[in-house]
Amino acid sequence: MNTTASPSPAIAASTTPLTQDELKTLVGQAALQYVVPGEIVGVGTGSTVNKFIDALASIKDQIRGAVSSSVASTERLQALGITVFDSNEVERLSVYIDGADEIDAHGNMVKGGGAALTREKIVAAQSDRFVCIADESKLVQTLGQFPLPVEVIPMATRRVIQQFAAKGGVGTIRLKNGQPLVTDNGQYIIDVTGLQIADPLAFEAEVSQWPGVVTVGVFAFQRAQVCLLGTASGVKTLNF
Repeated sequence: MNTTASPSPAIAASTTPLTQDELKTLVGQAALQYVVPGEIVGVGTGSTVNKFIDALASIKDQIRGAVSSSVASTERLQALGITVFDSNEVERLSVYIDGADEIDAHGNMVKGGGAALTREKIVAAQSDRFVCIADESKLVQTLGQFPLPVEVIPMATRRVIQQFAAKGGVGTIRLKNGQPLVTDNGQYIIDVTGLQIADPLAFEAEVSQWPGVVTVGVFAFQRAQVCLLGTASGVKTLNF
């Protein structure tokens, strides 16, 4: 992992620590440098990505549009006048920009806090480069501190929870308004705690094969090549 830091004028001008929201704004703006003019950009989902989408609107006339990983991001992009393409209309993307719930020193991530992990993984897979944008609290030594999201076919929830229990994990169905949250794909999310994912690639390969699992929220096969990390001293660039 190679690291470079870019001090932010906003930070240099004040000794007051930036809030997490302000750090998200910084990395969202910094990600613009990876957007290729004249091309279509892959856009993820979540609060940090929303900052990127807002920044992207300032250069919307320089790009053809975006491929989005969720209904929520699509609606935000379109509201700002950015054309959204279906992923099947686009052969490849030069860059995919998304956040992470956790990222390790090799660019492996846990994603899915926003329940869009399946579509995020699809768009990441058709992109040449994954640029992760996050605040420094997301950088971890070993994945597993954040509950691992797993999108599953509803009839498989009990069985998948049992399989995670055999690995020492505790799985619970994610709820919304007292009912199971339903993803954009019509499936459920199981959040799993109590895991230490020492070998993300092997873990992703294994869990992906379990019957009923649509997508596991470990991104090792589609790991990040770059992470823009919002820190107290500015935006730190991690290259993997």
